[in-house]
Amino acid sequence: MNFKSILSVTGQFLLLVTIQILFLKNLALFGVAYCFIYVLGILLLPISIRPIPLLIISFLVGLTVDVFYDTLGMHASAVTFLAFIRSFWLKAVSPSGGYDDNDRPDLKSQSFGWFLSYAFPLIFLFSLVFFTIDFWGSGNWLNVLNKSFFSSIFTLVLAIIVQLLFFKRRRVI
Repeated sequence: MNFKSILSVTGQFLLLVTIQILFLKNLALFGVAYCFIYVLGILLLPISIRPIPLLIISFLVGLTVDVFYDTLGMHASAVTFLAFIRSFWLKAVSPSGGYDDNDRPDLKSQSFGWFLSYAFPLIFLFSLVFFTIDFWGSGNWLNVLNKSFFSSIFTLVLAIIVQLLFFKRRRVI
């Protein structure tokens, strides 16, 4: 990664975490679907990033959200789990020709179908871990699955909208 891309990724993280903390903290659709847009920052990191820096970045981002949400490590643990699974999932959904060194897993670089098959399972696993920790001990697994599924859909739709509105698309001639 060059200096320009490091600044771009840092700015992207700061913007997504700020939006999450200031605007999306109390947003819930029908009390079931919560939006975790800051997860998009982890999902859009370059494919070539090494696992240990990815885990450290994810933990720090999750801890930052935890400080403002007062959730005692729930975001940090769920987003660190997401970062751990991400490299394995990238290998599983790898295109037949493989990835280029500077590829990013976003709508600009990959197809829409590939992005859906990459992002939805990871967001669902993040939500499942988060709500499992939230409802730990209550035995209400149907509520965990319900909130995980609808929060995943809400987060994915918002992530796609953010990418379509604010990220420059590559022109194909």
